[in-house]
Amino acid sequence: MVTRLSDVAARAGVSVKTVSNVINDYPHITAQTRAKVQAAIEALDYRPNVSARSLRKGRSDFIALAIPEMASPYFAELGAAISRAAKKRGITVLIDQTEGEAAAEKLVLDGMRGQLIDGIIFSPITTSPARIGETETAKPIVLLGERDAGGRLDRVAVDSVQASYDATTHLIGLGRRRIAAIGVGGGAGTGSVRRKGYRKALKAAGIAHDPALELAGTGYHREDGAASMRELLALPEPPDAVFCFNDLLALGALRTLAEAGLSVPDDVAVVGFDDIEDGRYHSPSLTTIAPDMEWLAEHAVELLLDRIAGNGEAARRDLTVPHTLTIRESTGG
Repeated sequence: MVTRLSDVAARAGVSVKTVSNVINDYPHITAQTRAKVQAAIEALDYRPNVSARSLRKGRSDFIALAIPEMASPYFAELGAAISRAAKKRGITVLIDQTEGEAAAEKLVLDGMRGQLIDGIIFSPITTSPARIGETETAKPIVLLGERDAGGRLDRVAVDSVQASYDATTHLIGLGRRRIAAIGVGGGAGTGSVRRKGYRKALKAAGIAHDPALELAGTGYHREDGAASMRELLALPEPPDAVFCFNDLLALGALRTLAEAGLSVPDDVAVVGFDDIEDGRYHSPSLTTIAPDMEWLAEHAVELLLDRIAGNGEAARRDLTVPHTLTIRESTGG
């Protein structure tokens, strides 16, 4: 049997209007009345009609986080941080997994689910910046990551060029000269942007980049890092250091190095990117670029809520997430 608003009112001994006011958190309701209504709601297990409330308020207090994959530790930690930031503001986060598919990312840009959500925090993988910039989005959107929209949408991102420069410069400072990069790629995505910082650091140190030391692989998972590391070790002159463009690649590379009987960092030093929990507890622990995840989450949610509140005409904002190079055992820390 479906519990109605009138059932709650009858149990609490108040009017239907009073129950509605309590549910919508209206002021000027006594604590005693509010407590009676809340007790009735709990006793009857009443669930408010979210769609109806959304139409009345003009907002649902739900936002979406669209990410490529939920199984990735980085995106899992990101989702948790954004959920915490939203919860403090009375907002619920719905998570959508796009799997990096073009059709799924297009659905995100088109607004996803009509009245159910107020806005979207979106980490695109496949969609080009030009395509994002051309889209007339149905809902306010804040972008995460390297892809921007030509200044048309708010964005929160790590300065991947500078961060990659910092990581590579650290390896150069250890005296390494054959520094490989795992995770490079074409286009405007993570790989190509981080490669810029990697090459910039090599150039600043007077080291010519060697195409044989730049591996794209097929993805950004542990198995991809392990396979790329095997390929690097098969070179006539293997690397003495590796900068992996995320921590999962680095963890895979560390596995291959261990299987080959090589010492980290004595034979090969390794740096990752993201500072996921797995890297902190690996043996050896992983030196990595650590973005300030809480800062990212707080500012992404604030930007989105600002747009939802009606600040649609304000200039677009591009915020840079603070990062640090966290030195651990994989480079001698």
